[in-house]
Formats: sequence, C-alpha cells, structure tokens
Amino acid sequence: MSTSLPMSGIRVVELSTMVTASFAAMMLADQGASVIKIEPPDIGDPMRYLGAAKGGIAALFANCNRGKQSIGIDIRKPEGRDVVIELAARADVLVHNFRPGVMDRLGMSADVLQKANPKLIHAAISGFGEDGEHAGAPAYDHIIQAWTGFTGVQATTHGPEFMRTLVCDKISAYTVCQAITAALFRRERTGEAARINVSMRDASLFFLWPDGMMAHTLLDADAVPGITIAMTYNAMPVRDGFISVAATVDKQWQGLLRAVGLADLLTDPRFATPVERAKHGAEIGAMLLARLSELTVEEAMERLAAEDVPAAPCRDIADAVQNAEDDPFGPITTHQHPRMGAMRALNAPARFDGERHLNATPCPALGEQTEAVLASLGRTPEQILALCTAGVIAHMTETT
Repeated sequence: MSTSLPMSGIRVVELSTMVTASFAAMMLADQGASVIKIEPPDIGDPMRYLGAAKGGIAALFANCNRGKQSIGIDIRKPEGRDVVIELAARADVLVHNFRPGVMDRLGMSADVLQKANPKLIHAAISGFGEDGEHAGAPAYDHIIQAWTGFTGVQATTHGPEFMRTLVCDKISAYTVCQAITAALFRRERTGEAARINVSMRDASLFFLWPDGMMAHTLLDADAVPGITIAMTYNAMPVRDGFISVAATVDKQWQGLLRAVGLADLLTDPRFATPVERAKHGAEIGAMLLARLSELTVEEAMERLAAEDVPAAPCRDIADAVQNAEDDPFGPITTHQHPRMGAMRALNAPARFDGERHLNATPCPALGEQTEAVLASLGRTPEQILALCTAGVIAHMTETT
C-alpha cells in the first residue's frame, strides 16, 4: 500500500455483519488503513451468501470488504474476547455495529477497550441510538427508510415507495467513516481518543433533511411554500427511451425551449420566471413532452448539449456500467480475484494528489488470516491448534 495514502499506518479492527461498519472500514482501507475484520468462525458475515456469488463469496461481500484481513473467532468465549482486546490494544480504531449493550455483555465495553488502549477511537453503529424508546431495536435498511421518511419522499399515487438500494446502510457508513477521520484528526492535535455513536436513523434523517424536509423546516405561519425538489425528478419520454433534464435557471430554461423548437415562448409572460412557470407547469409540461416525443434520445441529447442544458439519458444498470467502463478516465477497472475470477471494481472516488487509487487486494475468505494474525499476537502453533480444538477459531482447513 502506498505510503502517500492518508490512512497509511492506521490500524482498524472491525466487528460487524452486513453493510454499515463493513463499508465504512473498507473506505478506510481504500485510503490506506490496515483493517482486520473479525467474523463468527462458523458462517462469518451473512453478506458472504447474499446475491450473485462465485467461489463461495457473494459480490455484495466483495464490494464491502476488499483490502481486509479476516479472522474467524468466537468472541462469546473468553479466549476470543481476549484476542479482540489484544487487537484493540494495538489498533487506532475499533468499529462495530452490534446493538447497544452487546459489547458490554461480551466484556468488551468501550471502557474495557480504552483501558487497554487509551488512544483507541471506539465507533459504534446502531439502528436507533444508545437511548430512547427504540434503543436496541433491530434495524435494516428498509426499516430505516420507512422510519425516516425516505418512503414518503419516493411516494407515488400508489403509496409509499422504497429506494431499491441500501441507501440508509451506505449513508450510515459514510457518516461513521467521516466521524472516524474527524476523531483521528482531533487525536492528532490533542491526544484525546473519542467514543463515536452513530445511529442509522439519525444519519439518514441528516442526509434527507436539506431538501427532503424543506417543507418541515420553517415553522412560522407566514413561510411561503415553494416547489419541492422531488417535483423536479421526472423521467421525460422521448421516441426511443427516457431522458432527465434539469433546466433550473433562466438561461437553461431558455436553452431548453430553443432545443425543442419552442423559442416562440421565450417572451411569454406565463413562463418568464420560475414562479410563473410553476403556476403554469401543466401547460408548459404538456408542450415540452409533445416536442420531446418527436426526438430520439440521441437527437434530444445533441440539441440540449448544444444549448448547455444539463441532461442525461435514463440508463438501465447494465448501460450505466458499460458507459462508465468505456470512459478511459472513468472509475471502473477489472481485476482477477483468486476465488471469484474476473470482476469489476471501482477506484476510490476521492483522488489524492491527482491520482486515482484502486485497492485491488481481494476480499478475504472467512478466517483466511486467522493463524497469521494470532501468530502476530505471539500465539504459538500449539496454542493456535488448542484454540481450534476448543472451537474458538474456525477449523484449520476452513481458513485456507
């Protein structure tokens, strides 16, 4: 790993299943951190078995766990707990997504871990936080989408709609990743370690709030309602598909009218300002759709580009991937995984010093580095074998 990456030298211990902590820790690994993922020795992280898979590893797991080491340890047993505490004593960050109280019951509370390492940053992710009526309640992405209003923002005349991607899981991952880097920065300046708590509910509401909650921000009776952002998200049909157009300022609006052959409306007072356009939205919308229906996607895109109007074809998933892959400066690369074969991967989106970085270190098999990590803690081969015999770690043949 290049020492120029900002997280080089940072050591992270991850105890998690599913997306939130896994994705957060992988982003740190992408930026240079060394990450040890602790998994149950029997089945490991359930993500390993969800969706498209090859070689016994699911693509979802691979997409959230590249660049890590995996050790399979039963942390419910005292010997497993001791290993976690030893790893935490050598780490900069420990991140987990257990429900509140679980780590305490296992004998690995923040107090215990930071007593072993006063410089340890302890980051905990939960569904609904550490206290309150729903603290400790189970949570998955679609549960949080329902709780926080994502399904309301997406709602149609048919009722609430979900965003069919793990949006709240990933929002929570980004939130805790940013909080960890902020805590590392504070520790660098002051020497103080932090205890971070991120709830999926709070992170998701924070993400949704700026635009999704505009109508619920101003409390005085004289606040003026306006157009909602959601109203601008329309797929506009053309002759052979759909496009998205964002004519948000007057210059772009004028360009849109010229592009579709409605330049005669440029001086029409009904459409002269955003307020007037909102009042007469049904009228102008019908005219725009009529003109766009005469054009192909390619024709519409060429005309809109000539007028510098923001627009894009509405691509299906395969087409979006292919388009990014065809771009020589795009983020997608391919590489070989020892078990999963040829696979696509994304470069980390943030460029440092103008360079893209791809962490091509493959995601690990369950417990693949268990013996190596235990040996680094001073365990002898005989002690490792004893842990295996006692069921504290996965059977040796399962870790190779």
